[in-house]
Amino acid sequence: MATYIVLLGPPGAGKGTQATQIVQTFGLAHVSTGDLFRENLRNQTELGQLAASYMNAGKLVPDDVTIAMVRERITRPDCAQGVLFDGFPRTVAQADALSAMLAELSGKVDCVPYISVPAEVLVERLSGRISCPTCGRVYHVTNNPPKQPGVCDADGTPLIQREDDKPETVRKRIEEYLKNTAPLIDYYRERQLLVEIDGTQSIEVVSQQILNAIRKVKAS
Repeated sequence: MATYIVLLGPPGAGKGTQATQIVQTFGLAHVSTGDLFRENLRNQTELGQLAASYMNAGKLVPDDVTIAMVRERITRPDCAQGVLFDGFPRTVAQADALSAMLAELSGKVDCVPYISVPAEVLVERLSGRISCPTCGRVYHVTNNPPKQPGVCDADGTPLIQREDDKPETVRKRIEEYLKNTAPLIDYYRERQLLVEIDGTQSIEVVSQQILNAIRKVKAS
């Protein structure tokens, strides 16, 4: 039976690292809305062109377009074992749509790990990010510094801090995320699917707790 996991967590919570671990451990397809948008735009699909028309006008892509992309994606053969959803759903309306979609495939959301990290810790993590404008490599001033301060290890280019990674921008992004995601967290908590994980622990401990939560659900 296919397993369907929704991974939640604010920017800077380490979702990318955990997503890779979950996908490899359970043989799931990794469905990230960011990747899905890029793929549809690149291949100029009908949905991609529709999304582009909104994006080019500076508008948010409507739910039904995002939902249609996800619906198409989860019917592909690599999703037979199940899916890890990353960046979807973002709203309660999308969560309802996902439940309906999975019901058509005789499935349901099995577990929703939520990596919870205090806002100040997230600001510190994210505003310490510096990157190479040439090769795109990302460093962190305390957690993953370059060998030589301010210079990329790979090509010697001076490192920059993206506008997105400046403390005031980061704080706004996190506040926005928490405000928008609160109803979704309540939605899954009410359905007893939410598993809250303390994201301030080491990557290994967070990973172990998430994997154990999923194993428990799969065994029940």
